[in-house]
Amino acid sequence: MADYAERRRTMVDTQVRPSDVTSFPVLDAMLTIPREAFVPDARRDLAYAGAPVDLTATRQLMEARSIAKILQALDLQRGDLVLEIAPGLGYTTALLASLTDAVVAVEEDATLAAEAEAALSAQEIDNAAVLHAPLTAGSAKNAPYDAIVIFGGVAQMPQALIDQLKEGGRIMAVFMQGALGEARLGRKIDGAISWRVEFNATAPVLPGFERVAGFVF
Repeated sequence: MADYAERRRTMVDTQVRPSDVTSFPVLDAMLTIPREAFVPDARRDLAYAGAPVDLTATRQLMEARSIAKILQALDLQRGDLVLEIAPGLGYTTALLASLTDAVVAVEEDATLAAEAEAALSAQEIDNAAVLHAPLTAGSAKNAPYDAIVIFGGVAQMPQALIDQLKEGGRIMAVFMQGALGEARLGRKIDGAISWRVEFNATAPVLPGFERVAGFVF
């Protein structure tokens, strides 16, 4: 039987800490939350391999390094209300829930949404809800959010999500340009987002987040 606790320690020691992740809450969350419980059963042995894990034909769970660096950059606090877009099977939702007061996760794949809710319930995580809805719509009824996070690729950020972020709030995603990508952290100031690059990363662009071509005259 696999010793997943030992694999978690190895993941943190060899993938996360060497990537300049020093936040004790983030490190503790990644040592505690069982990543293997949030991937398909057939891929559990790949959960700690240091690479993305395929959840479906088109969706992935990001590698631990990038997830940890995103969490550290967001600087989440107890008391924060977080909107997560595209939680997949709920691993990142579980991490967010361990760092904040409440998480609203929006997943448009009905099967993923149901399985994520079940996985979170099995881990007795009761401060996170998974809503089945279009990714780009977010959840306006629960807004405004202290932070919005997408553990995946985007080409552009929908205005509907920006509108749901609290003034002064943080937003983060991996912005893709072709095969290259950057994890960018944004802060809402006077209703607009000021972005800065945190680190290089890549992730498949999520459905609905593709760049819309402009008119050519």
